[in-house]
Order: sequence, then C-alpha cells, then structure tokens
Amino acid sequence: MRTSIATVCLSGTLTQKMQACAAAGFDGIEVFEPDLVAAPESPEEIHALSRRLGLTLDLFQPFRDAEGVDPATFAANLRRAEAKLALMRRLGMDTMLVCSNVATATIDDDAVFAAQLRELGDLAASYDVRLAYEALAWGRFVDDYRRAWQVVERADHPNVGVCLDSFHILSRGHDPKEIEQIPGDKVFFLQLADAPLLSMDVLSWSRHHRLFPGEGGFDLAGFLAHVLRAGYAGPLSLEVFNDTFRQTDPDRTARQALRSLRWLEDQAARHLGSEVGPGVARLPDVGEPSGVDFVEVRAEDAGEVEVVLAQLGFTFRGRHRSKAVGLWTQGEARVVLNEQQARGAAPAVAAVGVEVTDPDASAARANRLLAPPVHRRTYAGEERLAAFSAPDGTEVFLGRVPDGPDATWTGEFRLGTTPAGPDLVTHVDHVNLVQPWQHYDEAVLFYSSVLGLAPQAPLDVAGPAGLVRSKVMRSADGRIRLALNLQPAGLRDRLPQHVAFACDDVVTLAQQARARGLRCLPVPDNYYDDLAARFDLDPALLATLRDLGLLYDRDGDGEFLHFYTATVGRVFFEVVERRGGYDGYGAANAPVRLAAQLATA
Repeated sequence: MRTSIATVCLSGTLTQKMQACAAAGFDGIEVFEPDLVAAPESPEEIHALSRRLGLTLDLFQPFRDAEGVDPATFAANLRRAEAKLALMRRLGMDTMLVCSNVATATIDDDAVFAAQLRELGDLAASYDVRLAYEALAWGRFVDDYRRAWQVVERADHPNVGVCLDSFHILSRGHDPKEIEQIPGDKVFFLQLADAPLLSMDVLSWSRHHRLFPGEGGFDLAGFLAHVLRAGYAGPLSLEVFNDTFRQTDPDRTARQALRSLRWLEDQAARHLGSEVGPGVARLPDVGEPSGVDFVEVRAEDAGEVEVVLAQLGFTFRGRHRSKAVGLWTQGEARVVLNEQQARGAAPAVAAVGVEVTDPDASAARANRLLAPPVHRRTYAGEERLAAFSAPDGTEVFLGRVPDGPDATWTGEFRLGTTPAGPDLVTHVDHVNLVQPWQHYDEAVLFYSSVLGLAPQAPLDVAGPAGLVRSKVMRSADGRIRLALNLQPAGLRDRLPQHVAFACDDVVTLAQQARARGLRCLPVPDNYYDDLAARFDLDPALLATLRDLGLLYDRDGDGEFLHFYTATVGRVFFEVVERRGGYDGYGAANAPVRLAAQLATA
C-alpha cells in the first residue's frame, strides 16, 4: 500500500522534512499547516519540490472548530475555509482534514453538524477538494468515530467523508470493529499512531507520547485489519506527536517511521490471512532466532576481558586466521574479542550474533525494513555473515543454526586450546544493551520488526542516579533475551552493558572462579540482612550467598541465583542459575548492583 507521513512527526523545516521523507522512501506526506506557515517557500514552490522529490501531498491539516456553532460563527468559518481551500489549490492538494470541534461548539445536534458539513462540502467541491471529518478524542460533542460517521452519513455529500485515526479511537477504548460497517470509499483518510498504555488526560497523552506502530501497546494490526476489511484503499499515514522525534535527526526518524509502516502492513496481512487484498505487502517469512550465536566485545586491549573469561572457566579457542580477533567458549556460549578498529576504545559490547534457520530470508527482511547493513572484510574460504546495525550502533549478525555445539565459522580460529570440561556455563542467557534516550523506542521497534522478538512489559529499576527504564525483547522460548536499558541522565556514559551466562550450578562456578582470582562486584552486608527478612532461607544457604557474593530472588515459579563480575571498561559479566520455572532477571537486586557499580566506577 502507499505510505504517507505527517510533517509534524519530524524535526526541521518543511523542506528538510520533505527531503527526509523522500529519501526514506515514503510515497507522500500530510502537510501540517504550522509547518507551511513557517516556511519561506511559496505554496507553488512546495508543490514543485514535492513533484521533484516524487512525493504526493496527500492531506492538508488541520482545519479546526468548524461545526456545531451558531450562524454568525459558521459564516466566519466558511470564510476561513475558503482561504484554506484556495491555498490547497496552490499546493495542488485535494483532501483536507476537518477535526471535530473542541473549542467553539455550542450546539449538540447531529442535524446541525451534518448541515454545516454539507455546506462546507459544497464549498470544497467548488475547489475539487474532499473533506475528511475526524472525531478527536477530546471533541466537545463528537469524540467517537461512530458518531462522526453518523454525521457524515447524514450530511450525504460526495465531498465529505471520514478520517480514521487509531489514537483517537484506541485511546478512548472504542471498539474498532464497527469500522467495517463504513463503506471503504467514504473513509477518505487513515492516520496511524501507537502509544504506551498510560493513565493520563487524553490530550496530553496525544500531544507528547504517541509512538510509531510497534513501539507502544495498541493493537494496531487488528485495527488496520478492520479498516482494510471496510475496503479502504488509500495511503497508510502516520500522525505521531512526540517530543523526542521533534528533536532528532529527520532522516533517521523518517526511516524509523517507514520501517514501522512496513512492519504494520505485514502484521495486518498476517492478521487477515486469506482475506488479505492484493495491494497489502508481506515481509519475507522468517522464524524466531533460535539462540545467541556469539557476543562480540571490542577493545583496543582485550587482555583484562580475557582474564575475566578465563576465571569464569572459558577456554581460549584461538586467534582468527586473518583478523585481530580471539574466540573464547564454554558450552554453547561464545565470546569474540575484537581488537580491530578499536584504537582508544575501552571494552564494550559491539555485536550480537543470532542463530536463524534461513539467514538469507532474515537478511532480506532486514533490508525491507531499512536496517542499515554492516560490511566487514571477508577473505576467500571464510564464512560471510549478513549483518546490520541496531539503533544504538550494536551490530547484529545472522548465523545459521549449527548442527553441533560449534558454529561453522569457529573453524577459522587457530592455535587455541581444546576445552577440558566439564562446562558449567551452558549458553548466553541474556545480553543487556544500554540505549541512548533518543533511540529507545526505535530499538524496541527494530528488534521486534527485524528479528521478530516480542517486547515484554517495561520495568523501572531504582538506582542511585535515577530510574533505569528497562524492557526485555525475547523469543517465545526465551533462548534470545535482549534487555534494553534506558540510561538516566545521572548515569550518562557510566551505565555499562553486560552479558549474562546461564549455568546449572552457580555456587560451584562462583567457588571455582574465586579460586582463580575472579573479582566479583561487592555486595553489602545490608543486602543479606534484608534477604533474610524477605525470604525464609536456610541459614547455610544464606551463609553461602554472603560468602560468595551471590544474589538471590524467588517467585511462585522458582528461584534465581546470580553474581556479577567487576566492570572492565564498559562491560561486565553475570552468571545466572534459574531453578524451576523462574523467568525473570532478579530485578529486585538491580539497585544493589547499580549502587555498587557507581561506587566502584
């Protein structure tokens, strides 16, 4: 389907926004009137630029407070409307958004609404313009799309239809199923926005917290499926008011926006199944990643990281035959230490490899979703792994599911040591990636759309320098878990990333690691006193936890034991043991960890 976006979604001047939308690949735009008013270019110049860029001008918006008013006010509204219709002719536009009245309406009467819209429709017809009437969620009298359609149906004018906006419908909890009762040719325009599920006044929610599809909590795939069943064939357009998007690079935001629409179109197509129409595009079918192939830590000098890995029982498997890269493994956990292009860089997580059944299909999907490709030098006989860059710069590699414990590319490493076993670490449990504030929501969309991971409920963790907002992206079976942490201003550039390894016996591993000299993150005695108060633990177990610096959590499904290493550069490691059906991450212990890391930074 054709794609469009309101210029209010982006930062910059109107021409900068248009150029960003065209570069991203949008078909058209909605012109937000304040953007045009502030532009030095004439309407004719904006029209000419849109033609050069290959953009259609799909909707002029908004025309406010038109209906439900006394005759004198309506006469003034007609004069105001005629000026805007003349402006639209100069722009070469044919559809104007008419919002339900929120300010000047004094008459709550559908007959009056319909009569005034019909008269506006007559005026619009003389300019070859259609009017798309939208029920705002905070409209004075019309705040429900179903009433807006009743008014339009009563107006019975060929130039008057409805605009459906997902935010105005879903934020009020209205059932979108009745959209299917509206004739598709009377749905003149469709505006899409997601949002976090918040409890606040709907106007503030709308003006500051809208998100692109896939970044919030609305069922937009189901919503769009209802619209498509009604027979709508116009563009899928985004109208997202968001304080962050209006401060960030418009080119990047436009790509993020188009990614969200392509993902949503695919999700709606899957929702419709055999009902899907011929114009609705699907993305390449790919399964969920089945596991973490490797985690890469990049540093100018990886020596300290190598020491920690050895203390945790990892085996050095050799240096790459053509690159300054080393490999360390234990069980199915593989850590790549990369010293290439790392001058002056402290150790940090640089890449995550995931195992997929069809890397080519997964790469094609990533390409369709505008994931920036990553190119690394590969010589003849070396495995080429498709890769792309996540919003925070972390590189994501696509590896084929291995037949055995080792991936095919591990054979490229030479002069390593054979694992002596037994391995206490079994695999990578999760990877914790710190996100810049301006790319947090983008990262949620990226990992859900490109990799097919499901976002879990967000969690705020208290720390000594403010709340750390966290959301885990995971596969259904839990073999892939990426925890996205939004760093608070008080910890900017000080909140490290980490890799958590799963094991079957964390007590034995901690004992062996300490015997090898491992320096764990210090845990205060107060923590263990509180632990004794919260849980009825066996005194011997509590003593073991205290002695080894282990942390503990428990829920109705099982237990969680874990410990953290000291931070090296901007990375540290965690070892976790899940007992029973425990599926969390020891969130109650995170404040202790954050305070200790801040104190030792």
